[in-house]
Amino acid sequence: MLSFVLRRTAAGVVLLFVISVLSYLLLSIPDNDVGRQLLGNRAAQDLVDAKNAELGLDRPVLAQYADWLAHAVRGDFGTSWFTGEDVLQSITTRLPVTLSLMVGVTLVSAVLSLLLGVWAGVRRGPIDRFVQILGVVGYALPGFLVTLVIVVVFAVKLRWFPAIGYIGFSESPSGWLSTVTLPIASLSVAAVAGVSQQVRGAVIDVLRQDYVRTLRARGLPPGRILFRHVLRNAAAPPLTVLGLQFVGMLGGAVLVEQIFGLPGIGSMTVTYTTRGDIPMIMAIVMFTVVGVIAINLLVDVLIGWLNPKARVS
Repeated sequence: MLSFVLRRTAAGVVLLFVISVLSYLLLSIPDNDVGRQLLGNRAAQDLVDAKNAELGLDRPVLAQYADWLAHAVRGDFGTSWFTGEDVLQSITTRLPVTLSLMVGVTLVSAVLSLLLGVWAGVRRGPIDRFVQILGVVGYALPGFLVTLVIVVVFAVKLRWFPAIGYIGFSESPSGWLSTVTLPIASLSVAAVAGVSQQVRGAVIDVLRQDYVRTLRARGLPPGRILFRHVLRNAAAPPLTVLGLQFVGMLGGAVLVEQIFGLPGIGSMTVTYTTRGDIPMIMAIVMFTVVGVIAINLLVDVLIGWLNPKARVS
C-alpha cells in the first residue's frame, strides 16, 4: 500500500507540473493589456508600458512562468495585479467557505446514497423503481432551477434559513449551519441521484455472486452478509463516482456561491478570471488540482482498504 501511495503521489506531482504549464500558457494567450486595465484608457502609453514591465509582462511567456514557478514552490504566489491582495492569504480566507460546501455535500450524498441504493438493491420491486425514478429526475433537473426552488421555499416563504450571507463556524456554529444548509441541499440533489444509482447497481451485482449464495446457504445472518461482504465488495464504483462528484462540485459551487452570496473560491474564480489576474487564477488552479489529486488518492486508498483484491490492480 505504501508503494502504491508513493507512486500515485509522484504521478500527482507530475500532473500538477503539466497542468501549471498548460494553464499559464492558456492564460497568456489572450492579449489582455493589464497595464491599460489598471491605469485606465486615458493613461499615456509610456506609463502603460512601464506598468506592464513592472509586472514582468514584457518578457517571454516561458520566462514569466519560470519566475512564477520558482516562487510558487516556496509557497509564494505573489499578489493580485488588480487589488494588491496577497494571493495565498486571499485564497486561504475564502477556502473554508467552499470546503464547507464540498465536505457537507459529500457527507450528505454519501449517507443518503448509501441508504437509498442499498434499500433499492436489496428490496427491489416498487421501492427499486421509485429510487430509480427519483435518481433520474434528480440528476436531470437543472442545478440553477433546484437552487432557486430551494431558496424560494425554505428561505423566502418558510423563512427557516437565510437566503444570502455566510457566518463562519468560529463565530457561531449554529449560524454557520444555517447559512450552509440550503447551499448544501441544492448541490446534494444531483450528487445523491448519481451516486445512489451506482450503489444500487453495485449491490445488485454483488448479491448475484456465487459466494453470496454460499454464505446464505451456510446460514449467516443477512445483516452480516450485507455489511461485511456485500458492501465491502460493492464499494469501488460508488466511491469512484463520489470522488468525481466532489471534483465536479467546484463548477456547481460557482453558481451556488453567486446565488447565496457566499464569499468562497467559486465566486472568487469568476471575478478574477474575467479580469485576467494570472497570479490569482494560477493559485486557484493549483489549489484545485491538489484537491483533485488528494481526493483521487483517498478514494483509491479507501477502495483498497475495503476490498483487498482491488489493491492488486
